[in-house]
Amino acid sequence: MQFDKEKIISHLKAFKLQYIVVSLLVLANIPVFVDLVADWLHDDNYSHGFFIIPISIYLFYSKRDELEFPAKQSKTGLFVFLIGLLVIVLGTAASEFFTTRVGFVTALTGFGLQTLGYKNFRKVWFSFFFLLFMIPIPSIIYYAATLPMQLLATKVTVFLLDIIGVPVARNGNIIALPNYMLEVVEACSGLRSLMTLLALGALYSYSKMPGKVLPIVLFCATVPIAIMTNIFRIFSTALGAYAISTELAEDFLHELSGIMVFISALIMMLILGAILQWIRSRFISPS
Repeated sequence: MQFDKEKIISHLKAFKLQYIVVSLLVLANIPVFVDLVADWLHDDNYSHGFFIIPISIYLFYSKRDELEFPAKQSKTGLFVFLIGLLVIVLGTAASEFFTTRVGFVTALTGFGLQTLGYKNFRKVWFSFFFLLFMIPIPSIIYYAATLPMQLLATKVTVFLLDIIGVPVARNGNIIALPNYMLEVVEACSGLRSLMTLLALGALYSYSKMPGKVLPIVLFCATVPIAIMTNIFRIFSTALGAYAISTELAEDFLHELSGIMVFISALIMMLILGAILQWIRSRFISPS
């Protein structure tokens, strides 16, 4: 159905109160957004957050001609909206930023479901879901996951170096080479690239993968892809330090491998996506 301005205006008038409420909600949460932007600025793990809102708006706008108005109000949306408000209140009272931010996205999602109606919301749900990727995970979860990922990356790197005959030893998260000690620090754990790649994986899965199962499979595969590419980064740095020079490994190779992590991860996602689509077309009959 084509975008009809008169019907949109009629829709806005019918839900005038709801739009006023959500506008007040946005204004009341300006301090939350200010803190969120500060996290994007100072934490490289979430610098991609600046792109999330514009992409979400674009995704919503791209579906404008598919929306049908007037829309029947969804009572479920009102319930989700109230749950979101409750979560905001609890998060604010506890000074817990993650809870407050999730509560805001939940309330906004409920508002969208209520005013757009279930039929319309099904067409734009991802633009609301995608907003979650702008929210940094709680520090307690981040640091709990960091050490295991550091150790995993260290162990696998040492294993690979040993296979190709490089004399190497491991002490915790430190890789000992004959001429160099490479420490796999928190920034090299893989969580930095994982957060960004999860957002990219979700966007690619939704935009390009057909059906309902394949997008979920590709999105879940983003995690092992991010881990593998990060291990490759550490491996190439260690190998460069051993075979070429430590200065080259610390500067040029380290920076270049950081870029290559995202490029190789994107290539792997594209390849896996193509394989999944081939399997679907080859072995699964279209319904």
